[in-house]
Amino acid sequence: MSFTLATWNINSVRLREGLVARLMQEEGPDILCLQECKSPVDKMPLEGFAALGYAHVVARGQKGYNGVAILSKLPIEEVGAMDFADLGHARHIAGRLENGVVIHNFYVPAGGDVPDRAVNDKFGQKLDYLTGMRDWFLDSRPEKAILVGDLNIAPREDDVWNHKQLLKIVSHTPVEVDHLSAVMAAGGWQDVTRADIPEGQLYSWWSYRAADWDAADKGRRLDHVWATGDIATSAHSSRILRGARGWEQPSDHAPVFATFDL
Repeated sequence: MSFTLATWNINSVRLREGLVARLMQEEGPDILCLQECKSPVDKMPLEGFAALGYAHVVARGQKGYNGVAILSKLPIEEVGAMDFADLGHARHIAGRLENGVVIHNFYVPAGGDVPDRAVNDKFGQKLDYLTGMRDWFLDSRPEKAILVGDLNIAPREDDVWNHKQLLKIVSHTPVEVDHLSAVMAAGGWQDVTRADIPEGQLYSWWSYRAADWDAADKGRRLDHVWATGDIATSAHSSRILRGARGWEQPSDHAPVFATFDL
Protein backbone atom coordinates (compact mmCIF):
# COMPACT_ATOMS: atom_id res chain seq x y z
CA MET A 1 0.00 0.00 0.00
CA SER A 2 1.38 3.37 -1.03
CA PHE A 3 -0.03 6.68 0.17
CA THR A 4 1.02 10.31 0.10
CA LEU A 5 0.57 12.49 3.14
CA ALA A 6 0.70 16.26 3.50
CA THR A 7 0.80 18.43 6.61
CA TRP A 8 -0.17 22.10 6.57
CA ASN A 9 -0.78 24.79 9.15
CA ILE A 10 -3.70 26.40 7.35
CA ASN A 11 -4.23 29.36 9.74
CA SER A 12 -8.06 29.11 9.65
CA VAL A 13 -9.67 26.33 7.65
CA ARG A 14 -12.85 28.35 7.16
CA LEU A 15 -11.05 31.45 5.89
CA ARG A 16 -8.85 29.33 3.62
CA GLU A 17 -11.29 26.62 2.57
CA GLY A 18 -10.54 27.51 -1.05
CA LEU A 19 -6.82 26.98 -0.58
CA VAL A 20 -7.39 23.58 1.01
CA ALA A 21 -9.63 22.65 -1.91
CA ARG A 22 -6.99 23.87 -4.35
CA LEU A 23 -4.35 21.70 -2.70
CA MET A 24 -6.67 18.70 -2.79
CA GLN A 25 -7.44 19.22 -6.47
CA GLU A 26 -3.94 20.12 -7.68
CA GLU A 27 -1.80 17.86 -5.47
CA GLY A 28 -4.26 15.20 -4.32
CA PRO A 29 -2.53 13.78 -1.25
CA ASP A 30 -4.28 10.71 0.12
CA ILE A 31 -4.14 12.19 3.61
CA LEU A 32 -4.06 15.87 4.57
CA CYS A 33 -3.26 16.88 8.14
CA LEU A 34 -4.21 20.43 9.06
CA GLN A 35 -3.23 22.53 12.06
CA GLU A 36 -4.49 25.83 13.44
CA CYS A 37 -7.94 25.18 11.98
CA LYS A 38 -9.39 27.82 14.34
CA SER A 39 -12.85 26.29 14.28
CA PRO A 40 -15.06 23.87 16.16
CA VAL A 41 -15.31 20.61 14.25
CA ASP A 42 -18.99 21.14 13.45
CA LYS A 43 -18.16 24.46 11.78
CA MET A 44 -15.32 23.11 9.61
CA PRO A 45 -16.30 22.96 5.90
CA LEU A 46 -16.06 19.17 5.81
CA GLU A 47 -18.85 18.59 3.29
CA GLY A 48 -16.94 20.41 0.59
CA PHE A 49 -13.81 18.40 1.33
CA ALA A 50 -15.81 15.16 1.27
CA ALA A 51 -17.07 16.10 -2.18
CA LEU A 52 -13.44 16.24 -3.30
CA GLY A 53 -12.85 12.71 -2.04
CA TYR A 54 -11.84 13.37 1.57
CA ALA A 55 -14.75 11.64 3.24
CA HIS A 56 -12.89 10.32 6.28
CA VAL A 57 -12.13 12.79 9.07
CA VAL A 58 -10.79 12.73 12.61
CA ALA A 59 -10.48 16.12 14.27
CA ARG A 60 -10.45 18.25 17.38
CA GLY A 61 -11.56 21.85 17.18
CA GLN A 62 -11.80 25.09 19.13
CA LYS A 63 -13.51 28.37 18.37
CA GLY A 64 -10.96 30.85 17.05
CA TYR A 65 -7.82 29.02 18.16
CA ASN A 66 -5.76 25.88 17.61
CA GLY A 67 -7.61 22.90 16.11
CA VAL A 68 -6.25 19.87 14.25
CA ALA A 69 -7.80 17.66 11.59
CA ILE A 70 -6.86 14.65 9.50
CA LEU A 71 -8.75 14.59 6.20
CA SER A 72 -8.35 11.31 4.33
CA LYS A 73 -9.36 9.54 1.16
CA LEU A 74 -8.57 6.32 3.02
CA PRO A 75 -10.64 4.95 5.90
CA ILE A 76 -9.26 6.15 9.23
CA GLU A 77 -10.48 5.68 12.79
CA GLU A 78 -9.78 7.97 15.71
CA VAL A 79 -7.49 6.49 18.35
CA GLY A 80 -7.05 9.41 20.71
CA ALA A 81 -6.40 13.06 21.39
CA MET A 82 -3.95 14.15 24.08
CA ASP A 83 -3.92 17.38 26.06
CA PHE A 84 -0.35 17.87 27.22
CA ALA A 85 0.54 20.43 29.90
CA ASP A 86 -3.17 20.60 30.85
CA LEU A 87 -3.73 23.51 28.50
CA GLY A 88 -7.21 22.44 27.42
CA HIS A 89 -6.26 23.11 23.81
CA ALA A 90 -7.13 21.16 20.66
CA ARG A 91 -3.55 20.45 19.63
CA HIS A 92 -3.42 16.70 18.94
CA ILE A 93 -5.45 14.09 17.12
CA ALA A 94 -4.46 10.55 16.18
CA GLY A 95 -6.01 8.18 13.66
CA ARG A 96 -5.32 4.63 12.52
CA LEU A 97 -5.42 3.51 8.91
CA GLU A 98 -6.70 0.08 7.92
CA ASN A 99 -3.12 -1.15 7.50
CA GLY A 100 -2.48 -0.40 11.19
CA VAL A 101 -0.41 2.74 10.71
CA VAL A 102 -1.17 5.40 13.33
CA ILE A 103 -0.90 9.05 12.30
CA HIS A 104 -0.34 11.68 14.99
CA ASN A 105 -1.15 15.26 14.02
CA PHE A 106 0.30 17.89 16.38
CA TYR A 107 0.18 21.64 16.78
CA VAL A 108 2.81 22.51 19.38
CA PRO A 109 2.39 25.88 21.14
CA ALA A 110 4.30 28.69 19.46
CA GLY A 111 5.77 29.95 22.73
CA GLY A 112 5.31 33.70 22.53
CA ASP A 113 8.10 36.17 21.84
CA VAL A 114 10.52 35.97 24.78
CA PRO A 115 12.44 32.70 25.31
CA ASP A 116 12.31 32.86 29.09
CA ARG A 117 9.62 31.09 31.07
CA ALA A 118 10.24 33.36 34.05
CA VAL A 119 8.75 36.31 32.16
CA ASN A 120 6.74 34.54 29.44
CA ASP A 121 4.18 31.94 30.49
CA LYS A 122 3.65 30.87 26.89
CA PHE A 123 7.27 29.80 26.56
CA GLY A 124 6.94 27.72 29.69
CA GLN A 125 3.77 26.13 28.33
CA LYS A 126 5.61 25.21 25.14
CA LEU A 127 8.42 23.49 27.03
CA ASP A 128 5.93 21.71 29.29
CA TYR A 129 3.94 20.55 26.27
CA LEU A 130 7.07 19.06 24.71
CA THR A 131 7.96 17.40 28.01
CA GLY A 132 4.47 15.88 28.08
CA MET A 133 4.98 14.52 24.57
CA ARG A 134 8.33 13.06 25.59
CA ASP A 135 6.92 11.35 28.68
CA TRP A 136 3.97 9.91 26.75
CA PHE A 137 6.23 8.38 24.13
CA LEU A 138 8.52 7.01 26.83
CA ASP A 139 5.54 5.38 28.55
CA SER A 140 4.02 3.95 25.38
CA ARG A 141 6.71 3.78 22.72
CA PRO A 142 5.03 4.09 19.32
CA GLU A 143 5.34 1.51 16.57
CA LYS A 144 4.29 1.70 12.93
CA ALA A 145 3.51 5.36 13.41
CA ILE A 146 3.85 8.70 11.65
CA LEU A 147 3.99 12.06 13.44
CA VAL A 148 3.34 15.26 11.54
CA GLY A 149 2.46 18.83 12.25
CA ASP A 150 3.51 22.33 13.07
CA LEU A 151 5.97 21.62 15.86
CA ASN A 152 6.98 25.30 16.00
CA ILE A 153 10.67 24.47 16.24
CA ALA A 154 13.32 24.62 13.52
CA PRO A 155 15.93 22.23 14.93
CA ARG A 156 18.87 22.35 12.50
CA GLU A 157 21.16 25.20 11.57
CA ASP A 158 20.01 24.89 7.95
CA ASP A 159 16.34 24.91 9.01
CA VAL A 160 16.55 28.69 9.50
CA TRP A 161 17.74 31.55 7.33
CA ASN A 162 20.38 32.68 9.83
CA HIS A 163 21.42 30.32 12.62
CA LYS A 164 23.39 32.83 14.70
CA GLN A 165 20.74 35.54 14.52
CA LEU A 166 17.97 33.14 15.53
CA LEU A 167 19.67 31.43 18.47
CA LYS A 168 17.83 33.77 20.83
CA ILE A 169 14.58 33.78 18.84
CA VAL A 170 11.70 31.53 19.90
CA SER A 171 11.56 28.45 17.63
CA HIS A 172 15.34 28.03 17.32
CA THR A 173 16.69 28.43 20.85
CA PRO A 174 18.91 25.63 22.19
CA VAL A 175 16.46 24.76 24.98
CA GLU A 176 13.62 24.26 22.49
CA VAL A 177 15.81 22.18 20.18
CA ASP A 178 16.88 20.05 23.15
CA HIS A 179 13.26 19.48 24.15
CA LEU A 180 12.32 18.49 20.61
CA SER A 181 15.29 16.13 20.40
CA ALA A 182 14.11 14.49 23.62
CA VAL A 183 10.65 13.95 22.10
CA MET A 184 12.23 12.40 19.03
CA ALA A 185 14.46 10.09 21.06
CA ALA A 186 11.63 9.04 23.38
CA GLY A 187 9.50 7.80 20.50
CA GLY A 188 12.27 6.48 18.31
CA TRP A 189 11.16 8.99 15.68
CA GLN A 190 13.14 9.72 12.53
CA ASP A 191 12.98 12.91 10.50
CA VAL A 192 11.54 11.76 7.17
CA THR A 193 11.94 15.13 5.45
CA ARG A 194 15.63 15.40 6.24
CA ALA A 195 16.27 11.75 5.42
CA ASP A 196 15.03 12.57 1.91
CA ILE A 197 16.56 16.06 1.72
CA PRO A 198 19.66 15.82 3.94
CA GLU A 199 21.48 18.95 2.81
CA GLY A 200 20.71 22.61 2.28
CA GLN A 201 18.42 25.32 3.56
CA LEU A 202 14.85 24.12 3.90
CA TYR A 203 11.90 26.19 5.11
CA SER A 204 8.15 25.73 5.56
CA TRP A 205 7.24 29.09 7.15
CA TRP A 206 7.79 32.69 6.13
CA SER A 207 6.52 35.62 8.20
CA TYR A 208 3.66 37.80 7.02
CA ARG A 209 5.76 40.78 8.12
CA ALA A 210 8.12 40.62 5.13
CA ALA A 211 7.13 42.98 2.31
CA ASP A 212 8.34 40.35 -0.18
CA TRP A 213 8.60 37.01 1.62
CA ASP A 214 9.98 35.21 -1.43
CA ALA A 215 12.77 37.68 -2.12
CA ALA A 216 13.71 38.07 1.55
CA ASP A 217 13.50 34.29 2.06
CA LYS A 218 13.84 34.56 5.83
CA GLY A 219 12.22 31.21 6.44
CA ARG A 220 12.17 28.50 9.09
CA ARG A 221 11.33 24.78 8.90
CA LEU A 222 8.65 24.55 11.58
CA ASP A 223 6.53 21.81 9.98
CA HIS A 224 7.68 18.23 10.15
CA VAL A 225 7.06 14.65 9.05
CA TRP A 226 8.50 11.94 11.29
CA ALA A 227 8.13 8.18 11.32
CA THR A 228 9.05 5.43 13.75
CA GLY A 229 12.16 3.47 12.86
CA ASP A 230 10.22 0.37 11.81
CA ILE A 231 8.61 2.20 8.86
CA ALA A 232 10.85 5.23 8.27
CA THR A 233 12.74 3.57 5.41
CA SER A 234 9.46 3.16 3.52
CA ALA A 235 9.16 6.93 3.18
CA HIS A 236 10.30 8.84 0.12
CA SER A 237 9.55 11.78 -2.20
CA SER A 238 9.54 14.42 0.53
CA ARG A 239 8.98 17.98 -0.62
CA ILE A 240 7.72 21.36 0.54
CA LEU A 241 5.22 23.12 -1.70
CA ARG A 242 6.80 26.54 -1.40
CA GLY A 243 4.54 27.98 -4.09
CA ALA A 244 1.48 27.67 -1.82
CA ARG A 245 2.95 30.42 0.36
CA GLY A 246 2.37 32.72 -2.62
CA TRP A 247 -1.29 31.83 -3.19
CA GLU A 248 -3.91 34.53 -2.66
CA GLN A 249 -4.53 35.25 1.04
CA PRO A 250 -2.10 32.48 1.97
CA SER A 251 -1.23 30.78 5.18
CA ASP A 252 2.25 31.75 6.36
CA HIS A 253 3.11 28.03 6.21
CA ALA A 254 3.65 25.82 3.17
CA PRO A 255 2.49 22.19 2.97
CA VAL A 256 5.04 19.44 3.56
CA PHE A 257 4.65 16.13 1.70
CA ALA A 258 5.95 12.58 1.97
CA THR A 259 4.99 9.26 0.40
CA PHE A 260 5.00 5.95 2.27
CA ASP A 261 5.10 2.46 0.74
CA LEU A 262 3.64 0.17 3.40
